This record gives sequence, structure tokens and C-alpha cells, in this order.
Amino acid sequence: MVIEDFAMKTLSVIDSDFGRLLYLSSLKDPKTGRYEHAGLEKIYGEVSVQCALEQCHAEMFTRILETPLEEQETDLQRCLSATGTVRIAPMESWGGSSFLESLCPGGMPNYLNDLFRSNLNALVTSSSNKPR
Repeated sequence: MVIEDFAMKTLSVIDSDFGRLLYLSSLKDPKTGRYEHAGLEKIYGEVSVQCALEQCHAEMFTRILETPLEEQETDLQRCLSATGTVRIAPMESWGGSSFLESLCPGGMPNYLNDLFRSNLNALVTSSSNKPR
């Protein structure tokens, strides 16, 4: 029930999978590793929300990895244009590995995290080499 509520009322209004992934990762406290969403916690309780958001983060991460790279690029551009960003900045300027790590949900195998970072690097490199 928590997942359906969250997906229908929150995630559905975000126009891209990368946007949804960014939002989900922003709900995770980097110090504790726990997800926080006060509105959902009032309705469903902390434990249920923690489990639901953990699952949503993992599912969105996996969904992106299962998407062909060309479609990932289109989705990432849609995400960035929603924020008013025209071009993707080089990954070195993304605030270090802690930001990239936050996009990867806990408990995922290292090879999937590595694949995600590699794909993201390829997308950023590809975008920076395209004419404006």
C-alpha cells in the first residue's frame, strides 16, 4: 500500500526515471542510510516507509540498468532539462563519489553499482562530445 501511494502521488509526477532515482536517493540520509519521508511516515509508520522506499530505490535503479543506453541518454536529458540544465557537466564536477554512491541503493552487488557508474560516465562523455 505504501509503494502504490508513493508511486501514484509522488513518483508519477516526475517525468524521467533518472529524476525518480535522484528523488529517491535524496530521501536517504547519507549518515544513517535510512530513508525519510515525514508525510508517508505519519500515515504508514517509519518501518513500512523505510522498507517501501528501499524497495522503490532498488527497483528504479534496476529499471535504469535494464534500459538500453540510448534510452538512458534520452531519459537523462529529459531529467536535466526539467531542472533547466542544457548540458551534462563532467562527472568530476558532480561532488565526488559520495553523490554517485547515493544514487546506488544499499545492498546492490558491486558489479551493478560499477555498471551504473560506467553507464553514467558513458552518457556524460557522449553528451559532452555532441555539438550544442
